[in-house]
Amino acid sequence: MSLHQEAGLRPQCTANKQTDFKMAADSDPESEVFEITDFTTASEWERFVSKIEEVLNNWKLIGSTAKIPLEKGELTSGVWEEKSDEISFADYKFSITHHYLKQEALTDKEFKVESEEDALPEAMQDLLSMNNDFPPRAHCLVRWYGLREFVVISPAASSDAVISESKCNILLSSISIALGNTGCQVTLFVQIQQKSRRMYVGACEGPGVRTDFEMIHLRKVPNQYNHLSGLLDIFKSKIGCPLTPLPPISVAIRFTYVLQDWQQYSWPQQPPDFDALVGGEVGGLEFGKLPFGACEDPISELHLATTWPHLTEGIIVDNDVYSDLDALQAPQWSVRVRKADNPQCLLGDFLTEFFKLCRRKESTDELLGRSAFEDESKAENADISQALQKLTEPTAVHMPRLSTMSNMVHSARKRIHRHRRVEESPISNEVLNSILLFLFPDAVADAFNAKRSASRGSNIATFEEEGYSLYSQFKSAPSDSLTYKLALCLCMVNFYHGGMRGVAHLWQEFVLEMRYRLENNYLVPGLATGPPDLKCCLLHQKLQMLNCCIERKKARDDGRKQATENALGGSMERKASNSKGTPECSDNKEFVKENKGEPSQQKSWESWSDSEDEFFECLSDTEELKDSEMKEGTAKGEGKDGGKKETQKWRPEGRLHQHGKLTLLRTGDPLYIPVTQEPAPMTEDLLEEQSEVLAKLGTSAEGAHLRARMQSACLLSDMESFKAANPGCCLEDFVRWYSPRDYIEEEVTDEAGDKVIRKELSARMKIPGNMWVEAWETAKPIPARRQRRLFDDTREAEKVLHYLVGLKPADLTRHLLPCILHAALLKVKEEESIEDIPSVRKIIQHIITHASKLLRYSNPDIKKLEEIINQIIASEAIIARSRSLQAKFGIKKCEKEEEREELERFVSSLLEEPEVPVIGAGRGPTGSIIYKLFVNAQRAATLTPIEDESGKPVSSDEHRSSSGALSEFPPPTGREIILRTTVPRPAPYSKSLPQRMYCVMLKDDFRLAGAFSSDTSFF
Repeated sequence: MSLHQEAGLRPQCTANKQTDFKMAADSDPESEVFEITDFTTASEWERFVSKIEEVLNNWKLIGSTAKIPLEKGELTSGVWEEKSDEISFADYKFSITHHYLKQEALTDKEFKVESEEDALPEAMQDLLSMNNDFPPRAHCLVRWYGLREFVVISPAASSDAVISESKCNILLSSISIALGNTGCQVTLFVQIQQKSRRMYVGACEGPGVRTDFEMIHLRKVPNQYNHLSGLLDIFKSKIGCPLTPLPPISVAIRFTYVLQDWQQYSWPQQPPDFDALVGGEVGGLEFGKLPFGACEDPISELHLATTWPHLTEGIIVDNDVYSDLDALQAPQWSVRVRKADNPQCLLGDFLTEFFKLCRRKESTDELLGRSAFEDESKAENADISQALQKLTEPTAVHMPRLSTMSNMVHSARKRIHRHRRVEESPISNEVLNSILLFLFPDAVADAFNAKRSASRGSNIATFEEEGYSLYSQFKSAPSDSLTYKLALCLCMVNFYHGGMRGVAHLWQEFVLEMRYRLENNYLVPGLATGPPDLKCCLLHQKLQMLNCCIERKKARDDGRKQATENALGGSMERKASNSKGTPECSDNKEFVKENKGEPSQQKSWESWSDSEDEFFECLSDTEELKDSEMKEGTAKGEGKDGGKKETQKWRPEGRLHQHGKLTLLRTGDPLYIPVTQEPAPMTEDLLEEQSEVLAKLGTSAEGAHLRARMQSACLLSDMESFKAANPGCCLEDFVRWYSPRDYIEEEVTDEAGDKVIRKELSARMKIPGNMWVEAWETAKPIPARRQRRLFDDTREAEKVLHYLVGLKPADLTRHLLPCILHAALLKVKEEESIEDIPSVRKIIQHIITHASKLLRYSNPDIKKLEEIINQIIASEAIIARSRSLQAKFGIKKCEKEEEREELERFVSSLLEEPEVPVIGAGRGPTGSIIYKLFVNAQRAATLTPIEDESGKPVSSDEHRSSSGALSEFPPPTGREIILRTTVPRPAPYSKSLPQRMYCVMLKDDFRLAGAFSSDTSFF
């Protein structure tokens, strides 16, 4: 139903109601019906006009507001803002939008001067401004009319359109009434026809003046209006100026030439050689390096705009017979490039395909069939009697040499290949061995390869040290670590070798390698020593934890092997000592005998490590407890007699070195620092688990006491070591060494008036039920080498391996995604440093800031991670565009330094700005190259020999004489013409007002956008 019809239905409905009321009155004479007709009720059209006025008032567009005159190019470089609201005409909804350039308003004094000089509305002044013709990036109405502020009313739904003439007239009448009622001097447009046609009509009103904005849009260019002469005829007839002669008409012309064919310039990006993946170098694409660059040209078109900014109609001739508009003679050239939509880039494809794994749910068993770990366990448990027999056999630990890669392959790997045919494996043996050699360079037999791998890692580390240390911010891993390399290899395997099945295959082999290294005491390469680094990802921490377990196990096995060798060498001496002494004291005597040497020969805890942990575990627990209880009971029984007797019964064990000048308070013997156990290393998930357990104990007294006991395992171990190293010690001695702040020494005056030093424990140590006191009373004098281990490396190693085996490919991808983002960002940074592109540096900084906040949590938002990946892809595309433009403009072939610098600045500006002016137009070095590009493309299209690139720039006259007119230069793709003048309308005595008409002529598009002003004072 049309708006006009909708508005015309209301009187008919009212008449029907009146008839019904009369019929009711006639049928029922007793009922009194009073008919009231309110002719002041607003119609839908009036409500629509009122809503427009209300919106204009809310946006404070009433009256005139003078602003600073427009600067050159401000419509493109300035900041545009917009406001939107929704209004309706009956049930038909419209969207009303205010577009405006953000500018500072004039002060009151400047506004008064402006008002006195020129009372025209701001929009009429903009019509005559020549500083912003043909803006490269702006709203279409800004390009057509040069306005800095306007309001558009358009149908709210994209499918709706105002097509009928009656609807258009109603909307035009509505905006005219709204402008007249409010005094608004901002131009109001109404969008008509289909939205794809971009058809607008509008009006602007001021005191005694009015400008009508009209438009014509055709699919074909009429022959009589295909040149400047015919367009001038239209313009003159439209303004209908009564003056003779007609005031001069200002003309601005722009021809646009589009280059799409790059015949003579091949795309410089070389695609990777997938067949050479394992040839020559370790991993032909070089495992550990991400690919970079676009596989196709990221620049699809080059647009050359030749502009004649200030002409008059009598200076130039352009008709259907002859034209003076020579592109080489144009005073202004400008270039803009059209970028290919989503060009295929290698790094972007790598990241996108790897990121897709995060959403998969398949497990390794589902992808590869029956688990290799399950096969291994079944094979090893086939004969349980043999397994028990092996456990009881006192065999020496076999330490195989780490020489070739075959030694590094675990037996379970053989079972995998036996159960799974080679052709079914996602990764071939050749590629798999290359990857494993890259990940584990300590297995390379050739020393040269080992050095090469080490040098590659050192180069990466050096690049990292130069200021790109991002692993702590991204919570990934160092760039020379095993985790980092594993992430890059998995990314490459996912892209080139079987996708998700290849990832599962490589991960299975990796876990088997970890199991093999644990069983054979081979440290995992590429991991920093020490406890897990909580600044790295959880997977890296797990591998560090496994390395700690291997290190402890290796030290313990080495110690056992050394003890076995010593036992074989001194068996006779040990038999003699055992026959003389009691069994209970034999171990202590042997240890005392070993420690009677010089202090310099005392072993540190690092040398002990956990090498004697098995000494406690191999003894019977009951014998050890009986031995320690007997010593403690003897010590308590003789404590009253003095420290000397106690010392004789209790031999010192596990001393590291003497603690300065401190002595024991009771006996006066020197205080020795004991050999203690190192605290157990923990990964962040274990810390979180421990925190949750402690938090669940609650805040009650019992819970607090239990929490303190759980946290005092390390304290109890240190107390036992201290007691074993310092016979006759007391709690005060331990506090003096362990927590000096809790042992207070102060000078006081005694009863006799003498000054003495009082020594006592701090107040917190004297609290009843203190944990330290309870632990001291519980502690037995047991040296660290015979204590139960605080860190059970066997159990922790199995937990780590169980964790690794249970990881699905999707979980593995989430763990390693920070490493991949880290590597991708380093790659982009490395490539950007070659090209020096400011916009890419800004993107990189934004990525670092955003990713460092996002990746610090264990489960980052997937959508936000995808945004970061898209930003990295955008950076890669920008760098690829830069290289494409450099190749097309031949920067590397340019011999003159000045011309080369000019070309580099020009290419850099093309990436940053929407349109870049060409210095010297067609006569400069850049213009000469652009001219050759178009001429060669035209010759290629007509099968003419292509011009030599090394030729010098040609002038317009030389080119005409050699080739005859402009036949070699292609015809313009688009032509734009702006006509302006100031004439009195509609009468000779009317005020002179600006008139403007914009014309654009394309192959299948012809548009005239006119703004015609008239004096309304007497008309």
